Amino acid sequence: MILLFVKRKGTDMTYRRLPYEEYFINTSEDYTHTGRASYAVKYVAVKYNTTRMGKLVGVAHEVNYEIHYEPGRDVIQIHFQRTFGAIDWVANVFEFGSRYYRAIEFEGEPLQLRVHHGWGNMYLAVKDEVRTKWAQLHEAHPEAATEILGWSLGSGIACLCCQDLNYNFGVKPYLYTFGSVRPFKCTALNRKRMQRYLATLYTDCANFADINDLISYMPPFRGFTMIHRVKVGTDLPRSFFRLIHPIRYHVHYDLPELYKKLAAQGAEEPPGDQQVV
Repeated sequence: MILLFVKRKGTDMTYRRLPYEEYFINTSEDYTHTGRASYAVKYVAVKYNTTRMGKLVGVAHEVNYEIHYEPGRDVIQIHFQRTFGAIDWVANVFEFGSRYYRAIEFEGEPLQLRVHHGWGNMYLAVKDEVRTKWAQLHEAHPEAATEILGWSLGSGIACLCCQDLNYNFGVKPYLYTFGSVRPFKCTALNRKRMQRYLATLYTDCANFADINDLISYMPPFRGFTMIHRVKVGTDLPRSFFRLIHPIRYHVHYDLPELYKKLAAQGAEEPPGDQQVV
């Protein structure tokens, strides 16, 4: 196991980041069967329903998460599971419209947050549990760093969790996601302010997105964005034929070579899109 040691800002503590591919293998439950998982994630399912018809016929959505404390690195780690089953695809595809999330004060003016409707509902369904369990672990381990991880659909929920913990608890997590989707919605008028706000939420962040990973462009509508997109796989030009093969480019984040250049640069990266060759 290779660890990257980084001194935490404002503290004397040292944060030890794992290799990026190890985070993907763990949070995806070793989806690609590498046999290299260093932690067996056991997701907890939370069922919820937001429609009268769904309640009537007994069809519920489900969001899956896991949270634990890792003593070896002094880290509280939160995982959100990928799309799992047909009902998750309903939330992904048919509930893509933006929904009001909350209005906050930023730079002396109100900033209205909107998010992907389906993913917003998912996080709202689980946020009380996540907050409670995170707060309990934080009370027991006040110096621990917080890592938030997710793949595919889970990346969107992870981004919402990062914003929530930062806004309500003042924590700046380490946010690492893969095949990352775009959960936040901005307008032409607040786009730049939204980008500046999202850049304040974390200590370190990489929302990894292969340029040929079709899922990482979801939702495919103007205004949707992620916190900090880091482009990988740039050795291959983006093409229509690669984009229509998501099974290949959406699941290969277990490859160390995808992160070689970024890992050499260190953990702290400036906000904004980055290309990793």
